[in-house]
Parts: sequence; structure tokens; C-alpha cells
Amino acid sequence: MKMRNHLIPILFILLSGCEDLQLNNPYADDEGKQSVLYQSFSERPKHLDPAIAYSENEYAFIAQIYEPLFQYHYLKRPYQLTPLTATKMPDIIYLNKEGKVLGENASEQEIVYTDYVLNIQSNIQFQPHPALAKNELGEYIYHKLSVEQIQAYKTLSDFKEVGTRELTAEDYVQQIKRLAHPKLQSPIAEIMKNYIVGFDDFSKQVASKKKTDIKNLSLSGLEIINPYQYRIRIKGKYPQFLFWLSMPFFAPMPWEADVFYDQPGLADKNITLDWYPIGTGAYFLAENNPNRRMILEKNPNFHLETYPSQGERDDQQLGLLKDAGKKLPFIDKVVFMLEKETIPYWNKFLQGYYDASGIASDSFDQAIQFTGSGGVALTESMKHKGIQLQTLVETSDFYMGFNMLDATVGGYAERARKLRQAISIAVDYDEFISIFRNGRGVVAQGVIPPGIFGFAEGREGINSYAFNWKDNKAQRKRITEAQQLLAEAGYPNGIDPKTKEALILNFDTASVSADDRPMMNWYRKQFEKIGIKLVIRATDYNRFQEKMRSGNEQIFVWGWNADYPDPENFFFLLYGPNSKVKFGGENAVNYQSSEFDRLFEKMRNMDNTPERYQIIQQIQEVVRHDSPWIFGFHPKSFSLYHSWYSNLKPNLMANNRLKYTRLDIESRAEKRKLWNHAVLWPIFIGVIILLSAMIKLIFSCYRKREIR
Repeated sequence: MKMRNHLIPILFILLSGCEDLQLNNPYADDEGKQSVLYQSFSERPKHLDPAIAYSENEYAFIAQIYEPLFQYHYLKRPYQLTPLTATKMPDIIYLNKEGKVLGENASEQEIVYTDYVLNIQSNIQFQPHPALAKNELGEYIYHKLSVEQIQAYKTLSDFKEVGTRELTAEDYVQQIKRLAHPKLQSPIAEIMKNYIVGFDDFSKQVASKKKTDIKNLSLSGLEIINPYQYRIRIKGKYPQFLFWLSMPFFAPMPWEADVFYDQPGLADKNITLDWYPIGTGAYFLAENNPNRRMILEKNPNFHLETYPSQGERDDQQLGLLKDAGKKLPFIDKVVFMLEKETIPYWNKFLQGYYDASGIASDSFDQAIQFTGSGGVALTESMKHKGIQLQTLVETSDFYMGFNMLDATVGGYAERARKLRQAISIAVDYDEFISIFRNGRGVVAQGVIPPGIFGFAEGREGINSYAFNWKDNKAQRKRITEAQQLLAEAGYPNGIDPKTKEALILNFDTASVSADDRPMMNWYRKQFEKIGIKLVIRATDYNRFQEKMRSGNEQIFVWGWNADYPDPENFFFLLYGPNSKVKFGGENAVNYQSSEFDRLFEKMRNMDNTPERYQIIQQIQEVVRHDSPWIFGFHPKSFSLYHSWYSNLKPNLMANNRLKYTRLDIESRAEKRKLWNHAVLWPIFIGVIILLSAMIKLIFSCYRKREIR
């Protein structure tokens, strides 16, 4: 029985050796000393070509890869633009019809053209890429591949040679030409036709040409002055154009990229710019496997950029300036794992395998508790883990829209207006936020969200057609007031005089899943409060879009995220010449008001002065009176971060935030070990019991043989 005496010490040695084992670690143990950030994505980004990409999940990647001329200061508020690849902010020159230079104080009527003279830094290099690879003779290696050669490549990483070159002004001009090419179908092409001189003519000129042909064609509003300087000429005065220049649409694109990717056969293998971008940013896309993971790695050619040395008053105290002046980026690699289900994702965050997380409805009560004053705080279990909470009202609108071309809910007669106002009172978005968003939202009182110039606080900013100011806050009008408006509109108790039955209105939506049914039922109940029957017309997204384009919808829900921090970017959603049906614009309700348009045109190009603020309030009043929208809510984001993740400051305008953030990987390793160490002693105890039983059995059999 000596075997039994030695068994227990051996097992305890094995047990101690497995003390640090993390059996639930979802990653390969190959991080080494690299600073690796772990995030997730739930849906493959459809476009990584900056001329086309326009969705939030696409910007999560391309904003780290591509670099426009300007970016939003990471720390300063209100939001302000600073040079990124530019050496300075642009020289802006106003000209009259004859091309004569005007003074800075020239009136808008005098200004026929505006020139933006843009200067870029020298010695900025593109990320390593096969499209830029050259042989010893200076010839591009992969620009003239044969059919047989292309068959041998399955992914971009199969191209073993990579190259780089210096960024020049031509690369920025090339990208603007790409925006104009009809085959790319850039979502901002129609907008830019109204501003960049010659853009529309160039678009028509290249309609039948390949993307590779545009390099040597001229667009009259663009001029390359020298390798590091170029000029863009736009029509009239449009100060917001500077904001557009900070978006990925205007990031540089080397002509070699189109030549490389346009080779026949590569697109069949998803070797395209939409899958494998090429930029000058802090990170490059090292792996694109959207069924499993996507990986960004630090760009070895990244130019010198340092962490901001200035911020807001409290930033020093909050530790946001500890890295002032240090070279960016701090994180070596970012791994995005595909997570389609919220519960596994949430559990991995709690185990420390994701560094940040949003909060799904299923996990909200586990993470957040409401305080007596109506505020929010982390639960004790979250505090115990050292998790940080950041909340922020987003610069976004979610609204219910009425098609103003519709015979019942549309139009500008008093009858239709009162119908819309009655519905605005009945649809209780306070309740919606409570039920469907766990309180994560602020009821909207107008078009402009908080954080945008022109937003009015308190009594001044309420929608007096749907709310009263009482007890120092906005309170929704009583349902009896909605019923009175409905009667004045000709629908007493919600009865349609034509049918002598409840008025029937149609709600068009692309929400077709079973998970959407509770929300659809909620909308029905809101209309039932005033006797109206709401019919849900659910359809697929393509059909829904077609209804919107043709004006065949009646009532719908829509949303808008700010492209840039200016009220013009919200009010243009109601500007007559932007009507979706008539002009294909973003005015989805097809609202047309001469007074609104007059005030909008006066306001849009003004500086942020008290006069502009007052005009904005007038515009808000016009919209509230006409009620083409039910002002829904401004979402409130709740973000959780582990204690080892730092330099975090909410910035709704900057999408390239990853390069500023930092990880304490030693602290993370310790916390992961604490939270996930393998509990193996029950297994070893079981093994001991099993072995003991086997030994007894063997010993018993041996004794029986001896007896025989």
C-alpha cells in the first residue's frame, strides 16, 4: 500500500502547479509584453473604403486607419478642430464672381467662391501594403498580375512583399475625385455636388470610366499647388465644410490602391478596399476574419503625434493629462472578437476578458442602481471590481416623423397640425425610455440635442405644444388636452367623420423580428389613448427605404447622429430643398416651410454669436408649431471600463479615440488571475477517491488469489 502513501503529495504538487491556470481564457496565450486591447463587434462592417463607409460600426475601424487633415481635440470642450496631418488650420479666402479676393468681413451675398488652401506635413508614410510594393527597378510588383498569378492568392496576407511611400497632396485630391465617381456611390456625393466647384461635371465626365482613370483627369475645383499643398474651391460661403474635411470621406487615398484592387479576380476573393484599407493612421488592419475576429496592429510607419498637453479645468485632477506630450499610440494591438449574444459578452467582460462594455438590458440591474435623487451609480459588485462608469447624452435625435405629403397626417392646414400636436402629447417618450432603454435617454424638446450650439436649457427650451413648465421641470400635457386638440382637428374621441369609426393611421417600420413586438404594441397603446387605431406595416429594410424614397409611408421612426457639432447638421433634416421625395435628401418627412427655410438659410453660415442663438430659437419654435416630428429622445450612453483602462474621456465627435487610451497590462493580468483561477481541488479529490477505490479493488483481488 506504499503507492497510496505517495499519491496524495504528488497530487498536491500538481494542484499547486495549476493554481494560476485560467481554463476559461478565450484567447491564445501569445500576448507577451504587448499591450493588447480586447473589444467586440456584433456585425461585419460592410465598407472599409472611406469614400463609402458611413456607419458607426465601420467608423470604429476606419477612423483608426485613415487620417483626414483635421481631427477633434481629444480633451477640449466645446469640441474644436485641430490639425492632424495638416501643418495648420486652412487659409480661407473669399472671392467674388470675377475671382477677386474679398476681405474677411465680406457679406455672404458678395462671396461667390471660397478657397480652402491646405498644407500637409512632410515625411508621413503610408502603412505597409502590397499595393505600394516595388522591385529593385522601382516597378510596382503587384499592379499587373496575370490570371494565373491571381488564382494563387486567397487573402491579402498571401502577398509577401509590401511597400510604402510618402503622403502627398495628390492623395487627398485623388480621394475627392473618388467621391465624385458614380460607381462608388459615395453617400455624400449629392451633397458635395452643391459645394465643390466642378464636382458635378467631373462626376458626369467619369461615369463611364474606370476608377483607375481619374488620376490624370482634372476637377476644376481642385488644384495641387505643390507636393504638400492643395486648394479646394467651393461655391459660396459654407463654414461647415471644415467639419467635412475632418471626416474619413476626405482622408487620403493613394492612386496605387485602386490600380491594385481593380485587377480582375481579386474582388471574387474579397481582396478589395472594402476589406483591406490602406491609410496613414495609428493602426492598420492586420486580420479581417469577420466570422471570428478582426485585428488592428500599431502602424510601424506612424508619424510623430503626441498626447494632448491641454484640456479642460478638471482633466489634470482626473489624471487625463498624465501622458501629456508622450508619443502615440500607447496600445500595440486591438483585437475585436465577434460576439452575437449579449450574455456571453457580458460574462467575459466581468471576467476581465473584455476591457470595456456597454450595458444590455438583461445586465442593466446587475450593473446600475438608481440613487434617491434620480441619478445613477454602479452597484456594489461593480465597485468591488473597480469598474468605471461613464454616462453621456449623445448628440443624436430619435424622432417619430409624419410624412408631410400624406393627405391625413401631412400638410399645413390647422386640422392636420392639431392632429400631429395631439399625437405628440399622447406618445409618452418618458415611458418609452423607462421601459425600453432602462432610463438611458433624455426626452427631446426640439431638434437640437444637448452639446450642440443653440440647445436651450430649462423653460426656454421646452416644447410648449406638448409640455408645461411646472415645478421647475417640463411636464407632459394631460391626455385631455390631446383629446381636445383631436376634436378641434375634426376627430372627436378619435372618430374619423368619413367612416364613423376610429381613425386609422399607418406606422411603417423595418422592425420585423419577434423582439420588436413589445415596442410595436407600445406604439399602438399610445395612439389608443386618444382613440386612434395604429396599423403596423412592417417590411424588410430595402422595401422600407423604397417607401421613404417614394413618399408612400405615413408615420415612421427615424434617427440621426451628428456628423459635426453644429446646429446646421440637424436643421438641414427639415430644410425644404433636402426633401427626400423631391430631391433625394435627408428631409425624410418632406417638410416645406418658407419661414423655416428663410431662417435656416440666414443661420447656417453664421458664426456662433448671440444673434445666431436667437435665430436658432426661432427655428425651433417654427418646427414645434408645425410638428412634422414628434421629438422623441436623445440617447444616453452608459459605458463601463475596467480599472486598468485609462485616458478615457467621452468624445462624441472623435472616432479615432483608441490611440489616446492606455492599458495597465500587469494589473489586468493580476485581476484576471484573481477572478478566473481554476478551482481544481474537487477534481483531484475525486481522482483520489477513484484511485483509492481502484487500489482497494486490486488489493482485494490480490488477497483472494493468495487465499486460493
